[in-house]
Amino acid sequence: MKSAEYSSTRKELIQWISSLNDTSLLNFLNSIRMSRRKDNKDWWEQLSESDKKNIELGLKDLQEGKVISSEEFWKRLGNA
Repeated sequence: MKSAEYSSTRKELIQWISSLNDTSLLNFLNSIRMSRRKDNKDWWEQLSESDKKNIELGLKDLQEGKVISSEEFWKRLGNA
């Protein structure tokens, strides 16, 4: 990509981000920004104990084969 293309893309992204109202998307973009910082700590250390526990429980379920496909998930959710 040439310098002019970078500049144009950068301007388009700035304009797009400025218009966003989706907080989950803004949080995602911010997490990308924060992950690029040199002084950034390990993401695991930034999680709450509750978040860590839930991730560990999810990994345990995965190891024990207690998983369903995305298709099955959406079927069950539709019947809830």
